[in-house]
Amino acid sequence: MRARKKKHGAERIAACSALLIEDMAALKADPQRFFTEQRPLHLEIGCGKGAFACGMAAAHHDINLIAMERVADVAVLALEKATRAADTRPDNLRFLIGNAENLTEWLPAHSVDCIYLNFSDPWHKARHAKRRLTYRDFLAKYREILKKGGVLRFKTDNVNLFDFSLEEFAACGLRVENVTRDLHTSPFAAGNVMTEYEKNFSEKGFPIHAATVYFD
Repeated sequence: MRARKKKHGAERIAACSALLIEDMAALKADPQRFFTEQRPLHLEIGCGKGAFACGMAAAHHDINLIAMERVADVAVLALEKATRAADTRPDNLRFLIGNAENLTEWLPAHSVDCIYLNFSDPWHKARHAKRRLTYRDFLAKYREILKKGGVLRFKTDNVNLFDFSLEEFAACGLRVENVTRDLHTSPFAAGNVMTEYEKNFSEKGFPIHAATVYFD
């Protein structure tokens, strides 16, 4: 679904610029310069309205988190959510507006400890498989920016995307653990931070599929 154009979107984004990474050359040189302390670097690709990013940053003071969103009219909502929480959130959350296809141009090799893919677009049609964020070409990009032993944490409500993703992980020789077809009733639910989408769909009874993928 296409995001509705936000009124005064550019001005609203500018008002939150303290949390927005815009200097890609500086990011490529050293992502940690955007944070007050050096901590393990985590990356959420497709942060939506920002519930997961804000929740993770508040719950895990020991990480630095970059929340990435392709659509500016969605990213503005995440930026505003994080800005409103400025009195309670730790200073370990920054946002990036851009496309995952450019990850290796913007982030240094082996600089990221963990990547989150939460409810990515399933791109239902077979001819669009290469656009799925778990397609092997994207997995190769993740391997380049992840540290040795880095982790990809994947959640989706779409069973076809989940099955496709498991096949891609296997084809790329990745180790997959904590696989579940119903995250919220599984032993892996402890500490789970929900996205807006996840909360909505789980309340309607849809099971959430999840897996942890290791780039050894």
